[in-house]
Amino acid sequence: MAERDVAAAVARSFLQKLPSDLVDALLEFGDISDYPPGSTIYRESSSPRTFLVVGGLLRVYMTSPEGRQVTVRYARPGDVLGIAVLVGGPADVGVQTLAESSLFRINAPTLMAAARRDARVSWALAEELSRRLYDTLQQTAINTFGSVRQRVAAHLLDLASAQQRPQGRLVARVSQQELADAVGSVREVVARVLRDFRVDGLVVTSPDAIHILDPAGLHDQSWNPTAP
Repeated sequence: MAERDVAAAVARSFLQKLPSDLVDALLEFGDISDYPPGSTIYRESSSPRTFLVVGGLLRVYMTSPEGRQVTVRYARPGDVLGIAVLVGGPADVGVQTLAESSLFRINAPTLMAAARRDARVSWALAEELSRRLYDTLQQTAINTFGSVRQRVAAHLLDLASAQQRPQGRLVARVSQQELADAVGSVREVVARVLRDFRVDGLVVTSPDAIHILDPAGLHDQSWNPTAP
């Protein structure tokens, strides 16, 4: 099952553009690991590592000197983590699992050696870096200009993940009024959005907390919502 899952993730990723012999080598020398929710996969300025997301949901975030966090990217199955640090060196970001996740470790030296000798590989890496840049710009736009539904979903994920303990559930400890203030809306509108999320099975609410039942589904609402 794990091999089929990895193959499916490769088919969804930019790795499928690489020469088949290189893909075979990466699969041969890599390995897959499972991580519970709340696991820290990469810490600020850690040595470069590269992973293919096979299952789950992860976030890439930055932390201010005061300890505040901002999400710069979410990673889903088929996404590859760590390409930028392979090219540019360690980055001031962390990577955290929001749900139970499976990651396939890509042999970084093998990939970089191929990129230095084969223009097809280096171009594929350049395309992936470009896509990551556009996704980051899109995430910034959603956080700033998105609909109330998008901003509520994104803010709930950010709050809950910043408060998440290792192997713990995602819970955003916030009232509806505080949530409305944070996303620049009014309580009545936010209450309707939360009601829709409850009906869809994404969250369960209480007076001062919102429990996230489906992190990946909530992320879908922040990125490409089905309703305004």
